[in-house]
Amino acid sequence: MPNAVKQAINIVWFKRDLRLSDHQPLAEAAASSIPCLLLFNFEPLLLNDPHYSHRHWRFVYQSLCDLNAQLKKQDAEIAIYNQDMLSVFESLEKEFNIRAVFSHQEIGLKNTFERDKAIKNWLFTKSIPWHETPLGAVIRARPKQFDWQAHWHSVMNQPLVTPDWHNFKTVLPKNYQVAKYTERFSEQDEKFQHGGPHAARACLQSFIEQRARGYQSGISSPSKSRESCSRLSPYLAWGNLSLRQVYQTLKYYLAKQPLSWRRSLHAFESRLHWHCHFMQKFESQCSMEFSPQNPAYLHYPYRDDELVTEHLKRFEQGQTGIPIIDACMRCLAATGYINFRMRAMLVSFMTHHMNIHWHPVSLILSRYFLDFEPGIHYPQIQMQASVTGTNTIRLYNPIKQSEDKDAEGMFIKTWCPELKSLPIEDLHQPWLQPPIEALFNDLKLGEDYPEPMVDLEQAAKQARDRLWSFRERDDVKQGAKVVLQKHVKSLKRQRHGS
Repeated sequence: MPNAVKQAINIVWFKRDLRLSDHQPLAEAAASSIPCLLLFNFEPLLLNDPHYSHRHWRFVYQSLCDLNAQLKKQDAEIAIYNQDMLSVFESLEKEFNIRAVFSHQEIGLKNTFERDKAIKNWLFTKSIPWHETPLGAVIRARPKQFDWQAHWHSVMNQPLVTPDWHNFKTVLPKNYQVAKYTERFSEQDEKFQHGGPHAARACLQSFIEQRARGYQSGISSPSKSRESCSRLSPYLAWGNLSLRQVYQTLKYYLAKQPLSWRRSLHAFESRLHWHCHFMQKFESQCSMEFSPQNPAYLHYPYRDDELVTEHLKRFEQGQTGIPIIDACMRCLAATGYINFRMRAMLVSFMTHHMNIHWHPVSLILSRYFLDFEPGIHYPQIQMQASVTGTNTIRLYNPIKQSEDKDAEGMFIKTWCPELKSLPIEDLHQPWLQPPIEALFNDLKLGEDYPEPMVDLEQAAKQARDRLWSFRERDDVKQGAKVVLQKHVKSLKRQRHGS
C-alpha cells in the first residue's frame, strides 16, 4: 500500500504567553487556511529546574484550563504534553505534514535557550519554518544605537492583535489524551492568585477602577501593598495579559479617573516601562543567570564556611530570628507574593548582612515568587546584591524597614504568630527584651522563636566596609564602565541627540 498522505498543519507553541488575545503567533496561524494544532508542554526540563516549584505549574495549569474553556466555543483545544520538547515534535511530524511553527520568543533561562537551539536545528533539517514574534518591546540582538523609549512606545501603542476565529480550524493528534502529569495541579489554594486570562482581567479592572487609589501610599507596606499594588505581575510573567493590553487599558482609564487618582496611575505607568527594560538587559546579557554583570565581582569575598547551608535553610523557612525577614519569607511561602521593597530587603539581608552569594539566594526566591520572570529576576537580584558596580549600594536596615513599613506590627504578627504577645516596643527586635520583660511576655528566644542568626549592627558595619572597599578596586571600576556602556550610555546618547 502506498504511504497515506499526511495532513498539513501549522503548530502554535504556547510558552509564557498563556492567552488568546493580543497574541501575534496565534493570529498568524489562524489567518492561514491550514488547520492548526495548539500545544503546551510541561517539559521535564523545566519541571525539574531549581528555579520553579509546584505553585508555578499549578498557575500554568489553571491558565490552560481557562484557555481551553474559551476554546471550547470554537470546538478547539490546546493539546497538553509532558515530554521532552524534541520528542513532541518528532511524534507530531510522524503523523502530520508540519508546514510551520508559530511562537513568541522566550526571554528565558539557559536551558530553554539551549532547547530552542536544538528545536531550531531539527526544524531546519525538516525544512519547517519557525516564525517567532518578539516578546513585548524586547529586541533580540539589539543594535548599539537604539532609541529604547521610542521603540517601547511604538510597540505599546500598536493595535491589539486579534485572531480571526471565523475560519479558524484546529486539529488534535489521533488518540490524543491530556498528559496525566497535570492531575497533580488540579487542587486549589485560595491564598495564591488564580491563573488565567479571566482572573488577570478581573485583577486589572479592580486595580484601575478601585485599588489604585492607595497605590502610592501603600506600595512600600508589606500589608497594604497586597491590595494597593496592581498584583498583575504573575499574569504578565505567564502571559495571561500582554503588557500592551495593560498599557492601553491604563491609558483609556487615565482620562476617566478623577485627578486625585491620576498621580498613582502615572506612577504605575512608569513601572510598565521598567518591565521591558529589565528583560532587555537580560536578553542582552543572559550570562547574568550565572555570573555578575560586572565580572570583577566574581572575586567578591563571599562566605564559604560550613554554616552557609544552615543559614540558607533558615532563611528559606523563615527562621532567621529577624521578625520582618521571617514574616516576609513565611508570607512568600504561603502566598507567592511580597512587595518590591521587601524583596529588595531580603536580597540585601542575605547578600550583605549574611555575606552569602546571590545565586543560591536567587533560587530560593524564584521558587517562592509566583511571578518569577527570568528577565526581571536576575537583573533585579544583581542590582540589590550590589554586584554591578554601577547602581547605588542598597544596604537595607531590616529594623528600620520593619518600624517604618510595619509600624503597628500587624504584618509580623500575622506571619509570626508566636510573637503576638509582644508589645510593639519589643516586636521588631525581640532579642533586646530585658529578661524580666521576656518572662511577662511569655516568649523564650531559642525555644519559642529563634535567636537572630546575625548581629545586624555589626554585620552592617562589616558589609559597608566590604562593599565600599571592593567597589574602589580598579577592575570593578573598569567593569562598571563596560556595564554602563552596554546597558545605559548608548541609549542615553541617542535619546538626548548627542
